[in-house]
Amino acid sequence: MLRDQNIIVAPTEADPTFLQNIHELGIGVVFTDTDSTFDLPLDIIRPSGDSTYVWQGSDQERVGRRYHILSNTDIQLMLHDASGGLDFVIADVDDWKIIPLENTIAKLHDVDTKILVVARTADEVRKMFSILDIGVDGVILETDSIQEVSDAVSLQNQSSFEMTAARVTAVREVGDGERVCVDTASILHMGEGLLVGNRSNFLFLIHNESVGSSFTSPRPFRVNAGAVHCYTPSPDGTTKYLSEIESGSEVVIVTKSGASRRAIAGRSKIERRPMLLIAAATTSESGGIIAQNAETIRFVRPDGELVSVTHLKEGDKIMVHATPAAGRHFGMRVESEYILEK
Repeated sequence: MLRDQNIIVAPTEADPTFLQNIHELGIGVVFTDTDSTFDLPLDIIRPSGDSTYVWQGSDQERVGRRYHILSNTDIQLMLHDASGGLDFVIADVDDWKIIPLENTIAKLHDVDTKILVVARTADEVRKMFSILDIGVDGVILETDSIQEVSDAVSLQNQSSFEMTAARVTAVREVGDGERVCVDTASILHMGEGLLVGNRSNFLFLIHNESVGSSFTSPRPFRVNAGAVHCYTPSPDGTTKYLSEIESGSEVVIVTKSGASRRAIAGRSKIERRPMLLIAAATTSESGGIIAQNAETIRFVRPDGELVSVTHLKEGDKIMVHATPAAGRHFGMRVESEYILEK
């Protein structure tokens, strides 16, 4: 019935065109007072009287209740009812949203009852899914806007990057240049980093600085990413130049397997440093990156081991994200445009 972290759409009325459009966006559940989905494969959550709601799907019906959360008393009532066997609860909060939902999740996360919450915008949907780093099980988005639904789906989806091993073809000093350190507002883990490159279709996995040494302390929030001109992906599918990253910018944190998550840049530091050019190639694409010449800049080998840029040599294999070349217009990919980058 309920997958983890569903987006559920609650339109004003069940218009067949609107339902078809949200179904094509991947929505599988609608919140409505009708029992018709116009032959579309959609689950329905509908009222059945006295604050009770029924979830109708391909499996058995589930029963839940809706609660207007104004105080901890309402949360206690919801917990009491959930413990009595409700399949799901719907929390509707007003001005105070985060603290009431944190309290709700903290109290109900061990109970076998799904937590749904009402939202009015795509930004609220995203926020609800990250509360207490656990999030709710589903968000009911009250909207008649296809764009709002599309934005919510886009914000929720986690991109996956196809990663491959590339052979290093050149490592050489190129003099001084401005490099960018991206200090995120997140703790980055072993194996995570940013995708960065001179070309938007050939991006190197640059590891974070969670690995310290006898000369440096770990900085697990930082990626010494590369020169100011380099590209890095944004969560919306566009690219940014590293020079554009600033406090509040969103960046994409990636692992060697291609899994990704969003992070916020707390700041970026641009400083003049000695630089290296690293070039590499796969069987079909080639590219390069200009990065600082320092031991703390590390690439990732196919086996997950890290290799410092200062120890990198021709013939080494490192992880990259490589795709066929395409043009870019203000960060947006343009498939049919001819482009040659050197």
